[in-house]
Amino acid sequence: MDELFADVVIVGFGAAGACAALEAADAGAEVIIVERFAGGGASAVSGGVVYAGGGTAQQLDAGVDDSVDAMYAYLRLEAGDVVSEATLRRFCEGSREMITWLEGNGVPFEGSLCPHKTSYPSDAHYLYYSGSEAAGGFRDAAKPAPRGHRVKGPGTSGKMLMARLKAAVRARGIRVLTQTHARSLVQEDGRVTGLVADTLSDAPASVRARHRRLAQYAAKPGIYVPSLRKSLHRRVERFERAHGRELRISARRGVVLAAGGFIANREMVREHAPKYRGGLALGTSADDGSGIRMGVEAGGATGELGRISAWRFVTPPSAFLGGIIVDAAGRRVIDESRYGAAVGEKLIEDHESKGWLLVDAPIVAEARRDGRKQSQWFQWLQLRYLLRRGRVVGETVEEVACRAGVDPQGLRASVEAYHGDRDPAGKPVEFVRRLDNPPYSLIDISVRPNLGYPTPMLTLGGLVVGEDTGAVRSTTGQPIPGLYAAGRTAVGLCSRSYVSGLSLADCVFSGRRAGINSALAQGVLDKNENVF
Repeated sequence: MDELFADVVIVGFGAAGACAALEAADAGAEVIIVERFAGGGASAVSGGVVYAGGGTAQQLDAGVDDSVDAMYAYLRLEAGDVVSEATLRRFCEGSREMITWLEGNGVPFEGSLCPHKTSYPSDAHYLYYSGSEAAGGFRDAAKPAPRGHRVKGPGTSGKMLMARLKAAVRARGIRVLTQTHARSLVQEDGRVTGLVADTLSDAPASVRARHRRLAQYAAKPGIYVPSLRKSLHRRVERFERAHGRELRISARRGVVLAAGGFIANREMVREHAPKYRGGLALGTSADDGSGIRMGVEAGGATGELGRISAWRFVTPPSAFLGGIIVDAAGRRVIDESRYGAAVGEKLIEDHESKGWLLVDAPIVAEARRDGRKQSQWFQWLQLRYLLRRGRVVGETVEEVACRAGVDPQGLRASVEAYHGDRDPAGKPVEFVRRLDNPPYSLIDISVRPNLGYPTPMLTLGGLVVGEDTGAVRSTTGQPIPGLYAAGRTAVGLCSRSYVSGLSLADCVFSGRRAGINSALAQGVLDKNENVF
């Protein structure tokens, strides 16, 4: 049985794992990354948005006035008390340096400000309002500012983020063991001293190539077709069982678990968040909770496992902000300018996952006119679906309600309240539009399995960690020596409430924290000492 040694061993090569590796290496540690597939993880299939503010160079380029205090005030409302005030303040104060650090590792950003409200900007813009900053109830408590810093790259730019972080890891000479599946941690006298993994490093080249292709297709296009992903992943597992060789890796200073969340583990999702079904698993098949499981087996505590972010966006096009979202009883659901995760949570938790967007003829015309230029390709396809198959039309509010299966009296009451002097849901006045030009449309935005209009979901909870170090806490609240966690394997900044960019920002923040603290931990192993 082969055995390797390193100062720090990192499980997972997404954004959190890459940032942990870079900081650990820069602190002088010998680092090994263990990655089940080729690297990238959920970060590579994400939008590549990093939440930052307080006066970044990109904000200054765009003429945006922002402050650390305003950013903190907004995130305090969004994040609640999931992390301490000191930790949130530290994140806000360091966010400008975080962007600079990423740029120093080759990640490109740009201060081209998106002029309209959107869930994700087109390739013409790379700075935008990525949360509920400008929504009613938030702008009064915290000065709004665009803080979604999208990595500059075509399409969904998570792939650019990970390409540059991978290049930075290679430039440091950090060893990456791809096609290596971490199975369990090794402990000695209560301290985590390494891990056991299965590797395909000695498998025939044809096997490794097929494993790599299957994993790639399971990530994309498999992310859009769950049945395809499941089928491909079963074949991946067969290759691993047939050709995997056991490998042990000793960690002289620490192990960092950065293996993602558990959205691909349907049993865990059903156990912890049974209402969240029918969504699109945002991540890869490696987001199966294995990092959390290993931490729990080592005595780690968990938190926020019931928190799932479910995205139900109605923009782009920005014209849809003028409509109102109602449930089957015709009742208003939420301020439509809120971030899509807030809309999704409200629909799932309070309205049996059912919702419709009521708009009139001018809004539909504007959506058709502006939808293409405001959208990425996948957003444009979703808009076409909504305006065709997802929509019913009627000459009156009552008629369209009956056709959609919505209570007519309830819908009429919601429209009349919306036309009052002040929107009862608190939507800012610039987004409010009178709905009095028939024909009327009710667009079905319910959360259910739907390839035409999917609801992306990701898990937010994980292992409880010390907020100063990233060390995993035991069920008694004590740090487990030699064990750290980061990204969606750990409870972090976005574990109570998600807005675009906050998860990747937390991956950078928590990954760097775990990397440097694991590297500076007291060494316990000699290179020639075999602890197994």
